[in-house]
Amino acid sequence: MRTIIEPFKIKVVEPIRMTTREEREKILLAAHYNPFLIHAKDVLIDLLTDSGTAAMSSKQWAGVMDGDESYAGSKSFYRFERVVKELTGFHSIIPTHQGRAAEKILFHIAIRTNGSAQQIIPNNTHFDTTRANIEYVGAKAIDLPIEEGKKPSLRRPFKGNMDLEKLENLIREEGASKIPLIMVTITNNSNGGQPVSMENLKGARDIAHRHKIPFFLDAARFAENAYFIKLREAGYENKSVEAIAQEIFRLADGCTMSAKKDGLANMGGFLGLNDRHWAQKARALLILTEGFPTYGGLSGRDLEALAQGFKEVLEEDYLRYRIRSIEYFGEKILALGVPIVEPPGGHAIYMDAKAFLPHIPPLEYPGQALVNELYLVAGIRAVEIGSVMFGKVDPKTGQEKSAEMELVRLAFPRRVYTQSHVDYLVEAMEEVVKHKKKLRGFRMVAQEPSLRHFTAHFEPL
Repeated sequence: MRTIIEPFKIKVVEPIRMTTREEREKILLAAHYNPFLIHAKDVLIDLLTDSGTAAMSSKQWAGVMDGDESYAGSKSFYRFERVVKELTGFHSIIPTHQGRAAEKILFHIAIRTNGSAQQIIPNNTHFDTTRANIEYVGAKAIDLPIEEGKKPSLRRPFKGNMDLEKLENLIREEGASKIPLIMVTITNNSNGGQPVSMENLKGARDIAHRHKIPFFLDAARFAENAYFIKLREAGYENKSVEAIAQEIFRLADGCTMSAKKDGLANMGGFLGLNDRHWAQKARALLILTEGFPTYGGLSGRDLEALAQGFKEVLEEDYLRYRIRSIEYFGEKILALGVPIVEPPGGHAIYMDAKAFLPHIPPLEYPGQALVNELYLVAGIRAVEIGSVMFGKVDPKTGQEKSAEMELVRLAFPRRVYTQSHVDYLVEAMEEVVKHKKKLRGFRMVAQEPSLRHFTAHFEPL
């Protein structure tokens, strides 16, 4: 059979409130043209993020009922720890309420702030919270994507890879002592959700260890990355996704994990560590900020849901459906003339707003224009990943520098929407294409100094 169906049945449904265009005009105005500020009840299809938005399975909900809410020594923690250790092989598993909490703890213990030289964290591409947590403690986040990853229309199997030659040059120029750890994000969210090859991960690991630098993963979408390796990398076609994922984790000295993605749960994360000294310091900080080490800011029912989710996310029927449904949407809008980051990634379609709306300059935020139009036309909520999210303002001159790419991400929640929802998205883009030349840019009129895209206010030009 050529048709890939959803490998699940729907047991519980949540109603969607339908809105009119006139209503959406008022809603956008009240939200200052920032989709983050729109009430969820006013969204028809919510593709703002795939983080914490998954539909949980019957076995996960059964685990919720069995959750042990003991403050210390919860049986739910020990089940969670056992499952995660079997997957990752890390010596210490430290639960946190989400990925950014794990990032905060890791960078507070890893980055030295009492010396004169600024510390550096290289990555294939940092995502927003990772970069913000690094900069918050005074270090510098450096992106080292391969050149192919900067060209949206170029089709390559592993455009999320790190540029290993640039990594070597950075270590040689700056010195290993200034680099407390090297990180690789899988899949590469900021670069179009593109996967990283096993060969590239091994190369980054080898460079790190040769210079005695710890090697870490931002592993939020580890299962999707492992599935792409199975599909695209020679020598892995006959391996199970679980075996590939285990091989990935065993290359690393630790990881941060937002389990709200490939944990298939609505809340949770963890910090995985092999260094026992770092783990001791991390637990001390965890107690100060998150909670006791056997719950780490999570309820027992969350830990149960995560333990089951980490098993279900590695099921290949699920991953086949997940990847193909997003690829289907990408193919449909490409046929409409909408440029996207190619090939389609594992959790989202990234539209190239710079190429789609060439009449809107980068500092008038073409991506923001596109996300607002999608909501206005069809009640669809997406997110800009361009100069709103990653533009930099020079503190001396006040001048803003645009991001390298102007993208709009449509991130698909796991196991939430059906084929008819996807077809509705295609029809919405067809409407946008018809009048794209009439779209105009935006001016940012209010912003915070960090992670401004979450709360910024805009005015149409």
